[in-house]
Amino acid sequence: MTTKAQISRYLEALPEPKQSDMRMLHGAILDMNPGCKLWFLDGKDESGKIVSNPCIGYGTLGKQYANGKTKEVFQAGISANSAGLSVYIMGMDDKKYLQDTYGDSIGKANVTGYCIKFKALKDIDLDTLKKAIQDGIEKTRA
Repeated sequence: MTTKAQISRYLEALPEPKQSDMRMLHGAILDMNPGCKLWFLDGKDESGKIVSNPCIGYGTLGKQYANGKTKEVFQAGISANSAGLSVYIMGMDDKKYLQDTYGDSIGKANVTGYCIKFKALKDIDLDTLKKAIQDGIEKTRA
């Protein structure tokens, strides 16, 4: 199954209003980053055990680990969870940047070093969220 088909199946299985919110975010990220690499992580480890929520990823980032190995990961990702939605912005060196830059203007969201969590899109300023996502992608663009 292609990545696009996996993403489509994942989105179709979400209940409303999460499905509509995730579709809107997915479309917005693709509009801002046409042609970016798409990822779909089903949340399962190598043994098939569920270890996280499924996630849609966008872009490519080379992440280097302490042991010197490098792994390709996505630059930004979105995921639905029991509490709402999460947006992941990977590869940010300054772990206070997102909170300091967007925390006061994004609305009802919890902003950490790499994640923006919120209940629904209606609770946040979508333009601010889109700026945060694009800022993170630009800062980690190879």
